[in-house]
Amino acid sequence: MRKKLVSTLMAGLMGVMLAACGSASAAEGAAEAVSTAPDSAETVSTSAEEASTEAVATESASATAGETSEDVQAIIDRGVLRVGVKNAVIGFGYEDPLTGEYSGLEIELAKALAGKLGVDVEFTAVTAATRTELLDSGDIDCVLATFTITDERKESWDFTTPYYTDYVSVLVEDSKGITTLENLVDATVGVSSGSTSAKSLVSAMIEAGLISGDGFDPETFDPATWTTGVKFQQYDDYPTISTALSAGEVDAFCVDKSILAIYKTEGRSYIDAEFSPQEYGIATKKASGLSAVTEELVTALLADGTIDSLIKENGLE
Repeated sequence: MRKKLVSTLMAGLMGVMLAACGSASAAEGAAEAVSTAPDSAETVSTSAEEASTEAVATESASATAGETSEDVQAIIDRGVLRVGVKNAVIGFGYEDPLTGEYSGLEIELAKALAGKLGVDVEFTAVTAATRTELLDSGDIDCVLATFTITDERKESWDFTTPYYTDYVSVLVEDSKGITTLENLVDATVGVSSGSTSAKSLVSAMIEAGLISGDGFDPETFDPATWTTGVKFQQYDDYPTISTALSAGEVDAFCVDKSILAIYKTEGRSYIDAEFSPQEYGIATKKASGLSAVTEELVTALLADGTIDSLIKENGLE
């Protein structure tokens, strides 16, 4: 009996001791939890902040990716913007035969566009006949080559807001005695293949009442087949037309006046007529991502006076 009582007392004592130990462990655990709680909260907060920052960064990157079209990204990845330019039009696009360096208003605009994209620029010499072929084939990314904006052309390519406005005129040898539009009746006029100059001249002569407008349709006009009141001879480039004028193969040279200025040497004069405003724009593939980039560039450079300054610097006033 006594042994049983002692055993009972010992068991009770052990239970109390275990309970006390359990309480101490629990307390220590709770204290540890409390002491580490601020650290956990900071980690959660930091994680949330990082997650938020990452989300914003991802959203921003997604937005940038959305803004950067496939064609623009291809240019950036390539590291080179390929631009079709004139190489024999002083003031717009001219390649020095000795150094190979390009200069002119359109060259500077091409460089500015490349700078906007963060890439180098590569120039490809084009003519009125080849510029759209090279653009369509993807050999060049855009055209900056005294390319006149017309409603018909806008159906096939995108154009920026005009960065320059010129007028069509006619250059002649003084010895021909041609001084007015009227003197061009029955003449043969040299024009560049693929240009709008012949159509502009015919329109001006019709409006002046010098030739009949029968059969004239601006949409289908073809200088190769037009013979009413004036005829045309087409050439691949301007130097060749100038040579043909000197040789007497043609009676006159018709194109934008800023281009004619290069070929107005001694013994040559403009006729007393300027007609058909020619607005030049940067041409890109229809609905391409580069179209928006070029438009943004031109409008910005027009707004801050940069283009006006370049026009003056290149003697195009």
